[in-house]
Amino acid sequence: MSAVGAPALELHDVTVAYGRRPVLWNVDLTVTAPGLFGIIGPNGAGKSTLLKAALGLVPLAGGSVRLFGRPLAAVRERIGYVPQRETVDWDFPVSVMDVVLMGTYARLGWFRRPGVAERETARAALERVGLADLAGRQIGRLSGGQQQRVFLARALAQAADLYFLDEPMAGVDVRSQERIFGVLDDLRRQGRLVIVVHHDLRTAADWFDGVALVDMRLVAAGPTATVLTPENLRRTYAGHLDVLDELGRAVQRGGRTS
Repeated sequence: MSAVGAPALELHDVTVAYGRRPVLWNVDLTVTAPGLFGIIGPNGAGKSTLLKAALGLVPLAGGSVRLFGRPLAAVRERIGYVPQRETVDWDFPVSVMDVVLMGTYARLGWFRRPGVAERETARAALERVGLADLAGRQIGRLSGGQQQRVFLARALAQAADLYFLDEPMAGVDVRSQERIFGVLDDLRRQGRLVIVVHHDLRTAADWFDGVALVDMRLVAAGPTATVLTPENLRRTYAGHLDVLDELGRAVQRGGRTS
């Protein structure tokens, strides 16, 4: 059980360093409401590191992380994760169905093998991402967009309450982007919280209910229209001020940036 009224994600004074080089510095971030929440910032700003810190995948140099008011180990089965594509060994000899079935393992325990119910869950997840007809294909034979959708299906099969996605749109085709965002929108309507590291400010303005701007430190966080302002964007980025002004004005108007 969660602590009563506890936020889904709390980072307090989180600092991460690789060797002697700090990547995140004293980040305080709380995300409470269900919906789509974006982690936005320039390359090398520590966005993916923030996600990995929340998931216990990198050691903290300082600070603490709580999920649903508890340590990660106590709620791990409630957390789904879609990693960056380049971190995955696509030559590993497993099928699409094998990968998606991994999402059911937490509920099975150590000594049970996936059965009919788990395969039905995995197939339903593949249907949601539009890949049910590729269930038997080796994962490395898929396109980049299809691979990303398979890992989203794995997370869906877990039936988590909180999802973390690390750059799910990077290097994928338009069709896969539309399918992925459609699934994320379904999760939002189901009352889930989905936290996404995202690189495209234009689509961030359209898709996310809330965002955090990160550049080693937390610049600003909150509702998208409140955070994606010209001033905050200037504080986060450098060298692209004309584009940032346009984006900031579009967000304030509540319109699209295209």
